[in-house]
Amino acid sequence: MLQAIVKLCCGTAHDHLRKLPGLKTAATTVMQELGGSHCLLSKIPPCIQRLMARCTEPEADVQPSSTNLSYIHQGERALQQALSILQQPHCWQPEAVPNAGATVSSTTLPGLGRVFRAETVLEAPVGWLQDELFERLEEMPSWNPSLSHVEVLQRPGRDTLVTHEVTAASPVGRRDFVCTRHRSRTRAAIYLVGTTAHLEQPPAPQGCVRAETRLSCIVLQPLPGDQSCTRVTWLLSMDLKGWIPTSVTNHVLPQCQAEFIGHLRQHLSANTCP
Repeated sequence: MLQAIVKLCCGTAHDHLRKLPGLKTAATTVMQELGGSHCLLSKIPPCIQRLMARCTEPEADVQPSSTNLSYIHQGERALQQALSILQQPHCWQPEAVPNAGATVSSTTLPGLGRVFRAETVLEAPVGWLQDELFERLEEMPSWNPSLSHVEVLQRPGRDTLVTHEVTAASPVGRRDFVCTRHRSRTRAAIYLVGTTAHLEQPPAPQGCVRAETRLSCIVLQPLPGDQSCTRVTWLLSMDLKGWIPTSVTNHVLPQCQAEFIGHLRQHLSANTCP
């Protein structure tokens, strides 16, 4: 009986189990009955008693603020826009990118202008790449020399971030971006989307031009027959702002995609993936 009581109360200590109908009520009743039986309660280890106490704590009904909801909805809209591009046929033209380590193509779409698509296979599981590109986003400058700074400004939700990214010096000058990033997970793939955050924005650092990410979407799919590898598809459309001609932007962006994939591949080779 004691073992069953412990399992019940410990189960309610997990957030996703606490919401099961009737489970918390049953655990609370058990705790009340145990409170009158000091002999039985004394047989339960202190660490388990703490978990049992947690199961009776009132749950905070915290609703996202209107600002956080705006970021979340912005991320969801960007995801739907990316899915529409991925699911509909378009005339993709190959881009000549030397030593890309990926296939890069582009097309022109209303509202986005030139959209670039990079496709490659990386020798790493989907979960590991997801952590590198979303959970450990702030560590990216340590392996991607094209970035000098990445900071998570806000976390509006578990799958939504607001980030500030600053590029390193380059032939087109330094740029910074304030982005809403959103993650969506399905059985078939993980989608990491980004778009310019149009709400609260910090000022651009001195010497930087504030650029815009119209749309970025990285799709991570397990390689059929080999779960240790991931098929990566990356959609990208940006406005670098400043005095850069569109022709230069259209030349730079596929190069940036190729360089990013190259740096990520080197990072993978230097770290053992689980």
